[in-house]
Amino acid sequence: MAKCRICGGAVDEFFDFGRQPVSDSFVTPETAGSEFYFRLAAGVCTNCTMVQLLEEVPREQMFHEDYPYRSSGSSVMHRHFEAFAHRLLETDLAGDDPFIVEIGSNDGTMLKTVQKAGVRHLGVDPSAQVGDFARADGVRVRTAFFEDATAREIAASDGPADVIFSANTTSHIPYMDSIFRGVDALLASDGVLVLEDRYLGSIMEQNAFDQIYDEHFYLFSVSSVRAMAQTFGFELVDVEPLTVHGGSMRYTIARPGKRSPSTTMTELLARERAQGLASPQTYQRFAAGVRRSCGELMDLLKDLRAQGRTVVGYGATAKSATVINYCGIGPELVPFICDSTEAKQGRLTPGSHIPVRPPAAFSEPYPDYALLFAWNHVEEIMAKEQGFRDAGGKWILYVPEVHVV
Repeated sequence: MAKCRICGGAVDEFFDFGRQPVSDSFVTPETAGSEFYFRLAAGVCTNCTMVQLLEEVPREQMFHEDYPYRSSGSSVMHRHFEAFAHRLLETDLAGDDPFIVEIGSNDGTMLKTVQKAGVRHLGVDPSAQVGDFARADGVRVRTAFFEDATAREIAASDGPADVIFSANTTSHIPYMDSIFRGVDALLASDGVLVLEDRYLGSIMEQNAFDQIYDEHFYLFSVSSVRAMAQTFGFELVDVEPLTVHGGSMRYTIARPGKRSPSTTMTELLARERAQGLASPQTYQRFAAGVRRSCGELMDLLKDLRAQGRTVVGYGATAKSATVINYCGIGPELVPFICDSTEAKQGRLTPGSHIPVRPPAAFSEPYPDYALLFAWNHVEEIMAKEQGFRDAGGKWILYVPEVHVV
């Protein structure tokens, strides 16, 4: 049995998605078949309850020069990060010469607001390409992986950070021991580490199995993050449920005794116990739901093909790799996927080799059905694509279950 990467406890495997490619390895037609593959299996620690992958993908395979994700690509996420930046400017960054470090700053969507306010800041991201987007907006970026050594160098050159922030990044990093040693070296004595990530409770409730892919090494819950913080000498003091990405959580971590734990945290810990997030039966039900959804999705796509209906994909997301490759969806069922990310256009999806085309292809002409892989942005996308609905088009979704709208 595998050992937990956080506490060393035993990890109970609950689902194996089989051989999967790196989720963001969109290949050219000439390089198709060159993808890196690994076994995508998830388990839950019987001690600290941290849900985690059982096989680690080398970080250089996932986060590299051509990493295609841009956090500014969604107007919802842009507003989300801008609003949180303003809140920080009014609270933890309102003191004398404050300093904030963002782990996984991507294209600087959050830090741009901080930069405009004249606050000292630094983004840390391993992709030079996305870092250049941030630099073009005046954001200060260091191209590197955040870890113990990096944090110590930042502390030596810039001094302690009042806030260390990370959104949808920390769960990507298996080596949390090095991360927290870095936080310990860099964080001011009364500073806070703020993490945002997909929430395990929402994933289980929604049967959102595509949130399990190579980049999401951990799936956080309040209980497991509290245990993780304690393991590395810190204390979880507050949590805040968020609606983004289909259900996320914001965790505030501080040095022990520096801040009083919130009542919200106590309430959510009780809710997780009632939900059974530490129970093997919960994960057995989840596994059964995954198999059911994939079977129903494949039946629907095959039926539509037999009827002569056209189906295209919408949103060549990283998480779509799990659905496409586990279910076995290929170009014969979904001939192409539309996506607004220029770096993905003209390429093929990893493993399944479905062509990715620009958004204009969606209406040339409209298909009968659109399989929505970017379901976590469903409201934003459906509002944007009202013309598709007006033309009689229908959306296929598979979270929380396979359904057509």
